[in-house]
Amino acid sequence: MPVSKTKDSPGKHFINDPTQLVSFALKSVKYANPSTSIDEPNKIVYRKDASPDNVALVSGGGAGHEPSFAGFVGDGILRAAVSGTIFASPSVKQIYNCISQRVGENSGVLLIVMNYTGDVLHFGLATEKARAQGLDIEMVVVGEDVGVGREKSGKVGRRGMAGTVFVHKICGALAATGASLKECAGIARLVSKNLVTLGSSLSHVHIPGTAEMDECVELDEDELELGMGIHNERGCRRMKIPKIDCLVSTMLKQLLAGDDKDRAYLGPVTMGQEFVLMVNNLGGVSPLELGGVTAHVVESLEEEYQIKPKRVYSGTYMTSLNGHGFSITLLRLADTGLGCGKDMLSLLDAAHETLGWSSCVCSSTWSRPPSAPAPLIECDPTPTSSLRMDIPVFITTLKNGLKKIIEAEPELTRFDCLVGDGDCGTGLKRGAEAVIGFMKAGAVTEDPVSTVSRIAGVVEESMDGTSGALTSIYLNALVQALRNGSEATKVTGVDASVWAKAGMAALSDLGRYTPAQPGDRTMMDALYPFLAEFEKTGDVVRAAKEARAGADKTKGMKPKLGRTVYIEQVGDIPDPGAVGIAVLVEGLAGI
Repeated sequence: MPVSKTKDSPGKHFINDPTQLVSFALKSVKYANPSTSIDEPNKIVYRKDASPDNVALVSGGGAGHEPSFAGFVGDGILRAAVSGTIFASPSVKQIYNCISQRVGENSGVLLIVMNYTGDVLHFGLATEKARAQGLDIEMVVVGEDVGVGREKSGKVGRRGMAGTVFVHKICGALAATGASLKECAGIARLVSKNLVTLGSSLSHVHIPGTAEMDECVELDEDELELGMGIHNERGCRRMKIPKIDCLVSTMLKQLLAGDDKDRAYLGPVTMGQEFVLMVNNLGGVSPLELGGVTAHVVESLEEEYQIKPKRVYSGTYMTSLNGHGFSITLLRLADTGLGCGKDMLSLLDAAHETLGWSSCVCSSTWSRPPSAPAPLIECDPTPTSSLRMDIPVFITTLKNGLKKIIEAEPELTRFDCLVGDGDCGTGLKRGAEAVIGFMKAGAVTEDPVSTVSRIAGVVEESMDGTSGALTSIYLNALVQALRNGSEATKVTGVDASVWAKAGMAALSDLGRYTPAQPGDRTMMDALYPFLAEFEKTGDVVRAAKEARAGADKTKGMKPKLGRTVYIEQVGDIPDPGAVGIAVLVEGLAGI
């Protein structure tokens, strides 16, 4: 059966005119950073005021890589940045106008250019024109990609990737100290020489205002592109999507393996070498997922290569529009030879005033030794009572209900994705699995108060969201109701009537924390009729049927609480929480 093509990168955008898009994106920099201004016709973002005694760093390239390059304009990094159209180099005229008229007085101009043919040619020609006019100018080309090996890249060389941002930051901080043009250019080449970057993406991106890509270019649903460039270029290979630890291990091997003659750009990694890590978002990865990737990279570096990065940068530094991928960059720290305060780490930590360099952790914080968190002290004793229940009956009954919840997870998740935030089914499943694990561990005792109290703790730890909070509150209230009932009646045996009375009393206590009532389209539409019928008749089967009827009534019911209130039409979708209660109690009843 053929795999359907991925829909990770749809051709839907808020701004579909690419010219307008680039223009307004550049203007946003001056609005967010008042120290900058913009030359709109030439698409140049530049600093308003800068020291004439400092080297002026200039960079640029095609748009679509934001915050690179305009986002790094500001005190401490770039003096100016020139933008082309999306994925296209700026013209020689744009670059020359930037060098000659927008960088202000300076002690020399350093162009930092990524290794792409159009960029190198256009910035190179502008450099020669500037030199012909007597300007003191140098150009450094950065290419640190290991997705393409020496043999394949040939005379073209390695592509420039997110590691270029390290060159910007280090050289920008050095220029701010008053260093000479020769010193700044030398450090730019030193940083570039010690950089390696590799990207990975789940899809190719769609450029606003263009037709959809041919299907032969797109990736299948279960594929990723390893070594993908930042302009939609094909990578070194396509592969089935592996688990993240396997993917990270594969990428690190390509970055660091000294036995790969075609790609061992750093040579063999030896003990004592120090590195800085950047995990860069190519534009479409959520911060949550990027954080998970970053943790895997840091831990794999230590486990597989005994490398503990001196700095870890995780965020969005150089994108490929909304690319659903990330890149890993490693910078091997090398001696700059410039003395105290001008080493690579100090320059990375140096103050700046830009939008793109998101790290705000100071040197002193990084230098503190790590410390393990103090252990938590368990201070809540488990309550007990004189009540006694049949353990096998309790386990069998509850397990039947919990298994039904686990089986119903896909349906509950589908309902909640349509009318809520999509976490109801998975939350209930996590809680059910955790409670089953608790019972398998032999933790159930004859005392229902002690057992339910401990189950409440399990639910509190395993279930999040609204359903988790309400379930935990209800179970804790049930503990108190069982205890109060046993003390008042002196009853020790636990039968249906004891559970029913305690359940209804706990429901009353739950009302202190939620205004939900039957008819509000919540879990109460199933829970209340179940408990009411159970207390009235003691018949759990009839009570379960009442719960199902209550859940069914939520179809088309106008919501009064929860995220569903923001949806105009819920159609025939029932409330997921109410359905979850119905499924649980049907399992308890054995129907």
